[in-house]
Amino acid sequence: MAAPADEKESAESLLAEVQKKITDAFDIFDHDSNKTVDVREVGTIIRSLGCCPTEGELHDLLADMEEEEPTGYIRFDQFMPTMRDVLMDRKFKPAPEDQILKAFEVLDSEKKGHLAVEEITKYMTEEGEPFTQEELEEMLSAAVDPDKGFILYKDYASMMAVDET
Repeated sequence: MAAPADEKESAESLLAEVQKKITDAFDIFDHDSNKTVDVREVGTIIRSLGCCPTEGELHDLLADMEEEEPTGYIRFDQFMPTMRDVLMDRKFKPAPEDQILKAFEVLDSEKKGHLAVEEITKYMTEEGEPFTQEELEEMLSAAVDPDKGFILYKDYASMMAVDET
C-alpha cells in the first residue's frame, strides 16, 4: 500500500500532466497568443484531448466556458478548469473497439462484413445525431477502402478505437 505522501505526490503529478496536455492543446489553436480561441474550435480541442462528447454535451461545456455575454471566443482561464474536471473525471471517453464493431454489425443486417458508402451515408445523416457534410466527408475519406469502394468496418473499428494509456 502506498504511503499517503506518495498518493498525494502521484495525484499532483497526474494533475500537472493533465493541465499540461490541456495547455498544449489550447495553445495550438490560440493563433494570436492571447489566451483565447475561437469558440468554433473548442470541439476540436476537446476531441484532441481524447474526449468524445455529443454535440449536446459540447454545447453544455461551451455554456460553462463562455462569458455571460458571448464574444465568440473562449478564454483559457475559463477553458482550463472545465477541461481539467472533464479529464480528471474521465468524462466523454471514446467507445471501445468491441462496442464500435457491434454498432457496425447492427447496421450490417446481411452480415457481409462491410457497408456500402450509400448505406453509411444514410445512417450518418438521417439517424441519431446527424453528421454534417464535412464530418461525413472526413469519415468517408478515412473509412472507405480505396481498392474495394466500401467500408470494411472491422478495420475501421480498430482505427477508431483509442488506446487508453
